[in-house]
Amino acid sequence: MDTQAFLDKVVTLFKDELRENLLGIYLHGSLAMGCFNPTKSDIDFLIVVKEKLMPINNYRITKIALSLHDEMTKGTNERGIEFTIILENYLTSFVYPTPFEFHYSDYHREKYLADENYLCGGFEDEDLASQIVVAYERGIALYGEPLSELYEPIDSKYYLASILQDVEGCAEEIADNPPAYLTPMYLTLNLCRVLYFIKEGKVSSKQEGGEWGLNNLPQAFHPLIKQCLNEYTDVTGNGEAEHSIVDLQSLLAFADYMIREINQNLSLH
Repeated sequence: MDTQAFLDKVVTLFKDELRENLLGIYLHGSLAMGCFNPTKSDIDFLIVVKEKLMPINNYRITKIALSLHDEMTKGTNERGIEFTIILENYLTSFVYPTPFEFHYSDYHREKYLADENYLCGGFEDEDLASQIVVAYERGIALYGEPLSELYEPIDSKYYLASILQDVEGCAEEIADNPPAYLTPMYLTLNLCRVLYFIKEGKVSSKQEGGEWGLNNLPQAFHPLIKQCLNEYTDVTGNGEAEHSIVDLQSLLAFADYMIREINQNLSLH
């Protein structure tokens, strides 16, 4: 897939749909941070609008999202796109958890396909704070001025709260029926980047978090971190690292250690 051509298409479609209501489209996530895996990574972006969306906008944006997702997953990519549309006033006067107008991801795809009136939107999301901060600090403006030139930065306490809620209770979830997204790779690298931020204040990708972990965490955990990094980057280039088997006890020991470290370092702030 020609990634730049795909991003250009994203911009064109949303400009045509939202017109003067569109203020900006901001790439964040792995593609913005230089660690995009064409087979495993989704393309994440944030859309900022002036005014609330009308039902007809939601209907047509759903069609746009499904079409873009299908185009991206025609080849080897299995994740597609993920994006959220938010109102500008929540950037000028930040609210946590943050309200949003519309959200699309692979998780919601079947629901959007099954029900033309389905909408993931109109409520609040704790995850948005971390996505906005990444878009602000490391994102790429696909359309509009960079966020850092338009708005004040979000207080780091909201970013921290957002990334912490993503790993809360993770040790228990590993042992008892973890949700589908909570793969060993996702959990391991996320725990690394949470501790990385708490210790050094660095907003990082999963890959950068894992690389930091190899340089800063006990040697005993290096095999697990390396295995998860290999799965994330798919170093073989042929998908062989996908769904690698991780020893449950090693994963639990790592999670317990990291949660203790996170809590101890939080107490120092």
